[in-house]
Amino acid sequence: MNRLFLVTVVAPTLLAILYFGLIASDVYISESRFIIRSPQKQTVTGLGAILQGAGLSRSQDDTYSVHDFMLSRDALRKLNTQLKLDKTYGTGDVLSRFPELDQDDSFEALHRYYQKQVSLQLDTISSISTLRVRSFDAAEAQMINQMLLEMSEALINQLNERSRQDMIRYAQAEVDKAEDKARAAALAVSRYRTEKAVFDPERQSALQLQQVSRLQEELIAAKSQLAQVKSLAPNNPQVPVLKRQVGILEAEIEKETAKVAGGERSLSSKAAEFERLALERAFADKQLATALASLEQAHNEAQRKQLYLDRIVEPGKPDVAVEPRRLRNVAATLALGLVAWGVLSLLISGVKEHQD
Repeated sequence: MNRLFLVTVVAPTLLAILYFGLIASDVYISESRFIIRSPQKQTVTGLGAILQGAGLSRSQDDTYSVHDFMLSRDALRKLNTQLKLDKTYGTGDVLSRFPELDQDDSFEALHRYYQKQVSLQLDTISSISTLRVRSFDAAEAQMINQMLLEMSEALINQLNERSRQDMIRYAQAEVDKAEDKARAAALAVSRYRTEKAVFDPERQSALQLQQVSRLQEELIAAKSQLAQVKSLAPNNPQVPVLKRQVGILEAEIEKETAKVAGGERSLSSKAAEFERLALERAFADKQLATALASLEQAHNEAQRKQLYLDRIVEPGKPDVAVEPRRLRNVAATLALGLVAWGVLSLLISGVKEHQD
């Protein structure tokens, strides 16, 4: 039992006292807090929309993107290029420094080590993220924390810029397409007018019908006059003249009526095709107006940042080393040793009793 107590309790506790008391390097932790915001979307109209449009809302989805970037290889690569993290983390004691005991000094090993030194925690209620950076040097921990925030802000700006460019590029493409359609529709109307020698069949038909109406009035008057002359003096010399006038008016009416509703060259036959072309031109003009309004809206929206990284707590320079918690670790080693000693003692006693 005494030998078991020495192995499970005394030896581990002495090693813990030796390591945490004399060997373990001080670890400084720099902490910062930030939140990712996006422009608040308008859900009401009128005055409420105006007042609400200037606000900001939390954006948890983009927060996770920032977290992933901070722990990514890209972020580590930029940090290692400027701060030489492989050298910085190589100044600790034999158990906590890089490379670790397996002596693997590759970039993948550095990334695994880096993910142990940088931690992120998100408060789902307030959407506030807490960034903690561990290092063997206080100033180095603060610098790493500061650079991670700066790189995250640059990432958000890059995402904003790409979103703005895509928005404007798409709106401009729609405007170009609508302009081509409007131009083609206008050329089709102009070409039809030139080929058919017609400007506006509907208006021209109205003018022609007015002319026919006047001719019909003259025809009625001539026929009335002819009837009166015949009733009073059938052999009056004016009778042939009036008959000729009636014939001329009837021929003219027939000619003018044929221009409106006659064969293939009449205005009525041209009106259907012209109306179709005019309708296509009006529709193309409306599409162009809508596309231009969308482009203007895209430009206005592009002038606003889509995402914001607001720092709530700036990265601080730690005054004292928070880790390792020397007394706590020694006490934990002692407690675990006592538990192991007690369990093993019971097992050994049970085995001896069974043998007896």
